[in-house]
Amino acid sequence: MYYINCFFMYSVLGFLMESFVYKFMDSANHSGFLYGPITPIYGVGAVVILITNKKILKKMNFNKFFTVLLQFLIFTILLTIIEFSGGFLLKELLNIELWNYNNKKYNIGKYISLDLSLIWGIFSILFIYIIHPFINKFIKKIPNKVTYIFIAIFLIDLFLTIIK
Repeated sequence: MYYINCFFMYSVLGFLMESFVYKFMDSANHSGFLYGPITPIYGVGAVVILITNKKILKKMNFNKFFTVLLQFLIFTILLTIIEFSGGFLLKELLNIELWNYNNKKYNIGKYISLDLSLIWGIFSILFIYIIHPFINKFIKKIPNKVTYIFIAIFLIDLFLTIIK
């Protein structure tokens, strides 16, 4: 249940962050492809970072500098793969294109931009050392019943999005 709660918490926080950025940039874009205030790619990215950090990186005994450098490199690669996969799957499965980096200088196709990949890497380090330790206190307090409600709402939203 813990990682499911992390998925929902960070999907909602990602939605809020991205919506704020779009509002600040005075953009007509909106965050995510679902009707509700959730952007699943942020939840997936957060859970992948947390599991990778716990199952692999925490078990290695490196000095702090090398650990952070390794986390940065691994998380940058993983989040870039997630971003590519998300963009590709949305286009192929739902015919939705939420981002296209063809106009960016360092793009690799439509769904990857190396300058944004570096930003995801930096953000992942901030996430592991600052954001998650703070948010984790709230995640641990979410009752199972609430998680089941989140799952049901998410599945209904996903279903309605698919059939539209």
